[in-house]
Amino acid sequence: MIKPLKFLVSAGPTREHIDPVRFITNASSGKMGLMVAESALAAGHQVRIVTGPVNLDYPEEAEVIETTTAMEMHTEIMKNFHDCDVLVMTAAVCDYRPIKTSLNKIHKSDETFILRLERNPDILLSVKRLDKNQTIIGFAAETNDVIVSARRKLEKKKMDMIIANEVGGKNYGFAVEHIKAVLLFRDGENRELGCCRKKDLAEIIINEAVRIHG
Repeated sequence: MIKPLKFLVSAGPTREHIDPVRFITNASSGKMGLMVAESALAAGHQVRIVTGPVNLDYPEEAEVIETTTAMEMHTEIMKNFHDCDVLVMTAAVCDYRPIKTSLNKIHKSDETFILRLERNPDILLSVKRLDKNQTIIGFAAETNDVIVSARRKLEKKKMDMIIANEVGGKNYGFAVEHIKAVLLFRDGENRELGCCRKKDLAEIIINEAVRIHG
């Protein structure tokens, strides 16, 4: 019998406000995080979700923590990481945020508008394993050099597994039911899945997480 694990799952996009009505974000819908949460629960595990703004109904059995900005998501992941066995980072976190956010709507004036940005903290670089048995799984959404970029992220951020997913295709990527994925492991193995359903990938992720955790 498999021992139930505590999964911490990040999901969806983040939003970085320019003013009260405009923000920077991305096309993530949160579907991948939802599928991972559902698969973990179906396998008998506990799930805590840290989510950005999404239009989804998460399972009632999961604990859901709502966030908006990258900084808020960073804070919640840091706060909850120590209590998880497996971290699965499916969220598409904005790399940058405006240096200043206007309290009022910015009106049109000049022909050009310069927006100055600063880096958000990298969540996966920030987490520190308190227990050698904690398992960390991430995603790398790329449009080119997919495997090379994902392998670099896997090694730099000391993950156990990363899912390299090619985005930009018509039938796979953000906000659709399919994903084009390759699994990369710390030991150097690459496993190509091709274009598959996010639901099927989620089940694979849960099975691999359990195997890696041991």
